[in-house]
Amino acid sequence: MHRTLSAAAIALAVSAAPSAAASAAKSPLNAQTTERIKSEFARLMDLANRHDFKGLHAMFWQSPAALLVAKSAIPAEGNWAGFWGNEAIDRKLHDIGTSGPVVLEPDYTKLKVVSLTHDVAESYAPMNITVSYAGQDGTPKPFLMIIDWLHIGKDWKVASEIILPVPPAPAAKG
Repeated sequence: MHRTLSAAAIALAVSAAPSAAASAAKSPLNAQTTERIKSEFARLMDLANRHDFKGLHAMFWQSPAALLVAKSAIPAEGNWAGFWGNEAIDRKLHDIGTSGPVVLEPDYTKLKVVSLTHDVAESYAPMNITVSYAGQDGTPKPFLMIIDWLHIGKDWKVASEIILPVPPAPAAKG
């Protein structure tokens, strides 16, 4: 019985693999839309580097479900936390931006945009961020920025922005 179920599961997986690969190869987003999202990403970085809080606010989806994951200054929140809704996001971006110099330097050669559906995309970019907010020492450090984008009307809006610090490489043994 166990062999029969295993064989059936393997056969199902093998038969489904070509169709899954074919559907994954057909992106719901065309090249023009992908380039538009890359352009919106660049605009977001420019607004952040200029500390344009009104412009940043307009880039985000206006929803209580909008999310920013960033460094926390409040120990009860943990070292990094999620900030939900536009008021919390605006406050967090303002706190970070007014704490001192903030410079985001994405590696645009590694910026990747993938479609999840016709109306949802995700971008990924490694970057160096210089910031002195919440105990950070103001030296450039590596981060990953992952953004989920929603197509709303004629615009692409940030639904979630996840900023992850890249931990240092483990010390070599020996």
